[in-house]
Parts: sequence; C-alpha cells; structure tokens
Amino acid sequence: MKVLGIESTAHTFGVGIVDDGKIIANERDTLKPLSGGIIPREAASHHYRFAPTILKNALDKSGLKLKDIDLFAFSQGPGIIPALKVGYQLSTFLSKKYKKKLIGVNHCIAHLEIARLYTGMNDPVMLYVSGGNTQVITYYNKSYIVFGETQDIGVGNLLDKTGRRMGIPFPAGPEIEKLAMKSKKYIELPYSIKGMDVSFSGLETFVSKLIGKEKNEDIAFSLQETVFSMLIEASERAMAYCTKNSLVITGGVAANKRINEMGKIMCRDRKAKFSPIPIEFAGDNGAMIAYTGYLMRNYKQEDLEIRPRFRTDTVEINYR
Repeated sequence: MKVLGIESTAHTFGVGIVDDGKIIANERDTLKPLSGGIIPREAASHHYRFAPTILKNALDKSGLKLKDIDLFAFSQGPGIIPALKVGYQLSTFLSKKYKKKLIGVNHCIAHLEIARLYTGMNDPVMLYVSGGNTQVITYYNKSYIVFGETQDIGVGNLLDKTGRRMGIPFPAGPEIEKLAMKSKKYIELPYSIKGMDVSFSGLETFVSKLIGKEKNEDIAFSLQETVFSMLIEASERAMAYCTKNSLVITGGVAANKRINEMGKIMCRDRKAKFSPIPIEFAGDNGAMIAYTGYLMRNYKQEDLEIRPRFRTDTVEINYR
C-alpha cells in the first residue's frame, strides 16, 4: 500500500510517501521568521505557497504519480489552526479527486511511531519534546498513556523565547545548543518538577532577568542542564514505575545532542537501552504522517476535521 502524508501543524510543511511501510520520500520546507515567533497567518501563507513544490518534489523522489497513491493522511492536530487547515484542505481535495481513503493522524503519535521505527525500540518509555509539546509517554492496553507533561509551555517554546531575548532568530534551539557548548559555568536556576509534571514559565521569567547580566553562553548552558535534567528525571521515574528498560527521545528538541547524552547516561546507569532518533525525523516531517497513516490504514474514522487540541492519550491504538 502506498500512503502520502501531509504535515502542516506549525512552521513546517512536509510531504512524505511510504510504500508498504517503507519511507520512499520525505520533502519539506520550514518557515523561518525574520523576527519573533510563528505568526499563524504567516505559517498558513508559507504552507500554501510551498505546498505545490513540496508535493511535486515528494512524488518525483518516490517515482510515483498521485493516481498511484492508495491512501492520503494528514496531521489532524494538535497544532496552529490556520496551518492545520492547509494540510487538511489539500489532503481532502486529493482524497476526493482520486477517490481514495483519507486518514487523520495525531501529530504527537506520528512522532512516537517514527521514533519506534528508526530506533528499533518496540515498547519504550518515550520522551516527546518539541516547541508546543512536552510529554513522558508509554504504551499500555491499546493507548498511549501520558505519565507526565508540561503544565504550561513546551520545552522548545522555552528555548525559543529565551533565544528571542538574546537576539537569536527562530528557531533558537540549535543556536542555544551551540552557545551552551562554549560554557561550563552553571548558574543555579529554578528546578520546577512536581511528581511527573514539569513547569517552564517561571523558569522562563527567571532566565529573562539574567540576560544582559550574565554571559549568553553561561545562560544557555545552565538552561539546558536544568530543563533536560528535569525531563530525564521524569523519564527515569516512568521507566521505574512501568518496569520498562528502554527510552526513546523524539520531537524537534530530540535533535539536541545534550539531551540525548543525558538520556544515554541515565540508561547506561540503569542498564537500559537508548537509541537516538535520526535528526531527519526528529522535527516535523511528512514521512511520520505517511507512516502512521499506513499503520492506521484499517481505521474507520468519523471525525476528519482538524483538532487543534488533539490529545495523545485520546487515540485508540488498535494496530499494536
């Protein structure tokens, strides 16, 4: 079965194609604002502008034509409403034109499934870290259970807001990582973890008052060490509770070398397994939507509207 997936939840418009579960195309373009963060209407305009080119590139890469596609899949949510609408409208049009089935995919679950595919981890605890989402997740009884999550903003959002105050353009995460590598000076920051949940808004405010008073590289180093420690602590606690011996980190922030290093060290000490996800599949991409659509190919969905607040733990996982 050939599945074409469209990703458009936030700053990235992507198209991926899988053939019987094998990824054969993964094309994308990402909005990079000159200043500030993502403005919803600008994200939507970007997606409309690049959709024809990205779609053509993916088809060319795969060697297929639209008439060859058996199923169309799209990011149903969570995400930014104007951006979500672009993928929904394009996939709905293609589904109707070629009289093929349409599947709505939970964006978060797509990150989990592409990570399981490329790490070879069948049943790990999963730390999902991105701009808008931060969750500790594992699978149980036909569902993904959220054991802990952010109570306010996502870790990627925290990095972006801090970077913006430092004069770093969006996305700030990669530049903050580079700055952090230049420092070993740790500035004590609020460590906000309660049980399995984390909170970043107070930490953001605290760090904002340090900018201009401390070196940016010291702030970056301290910020990474603090927030990643919080997340790895919550992940380790979930592993202990669930008696699971493997950890996967996925989502855009999973491209960060330091959080992967921390995860690897923790798993080594627990004699557990850890495998990093390839950078190509850490951030938002169409391949993860196509692959998850392939897994969901036998689903019978009644609700195919966009769902901006689509929870990870509300989807029945009947393909596992």
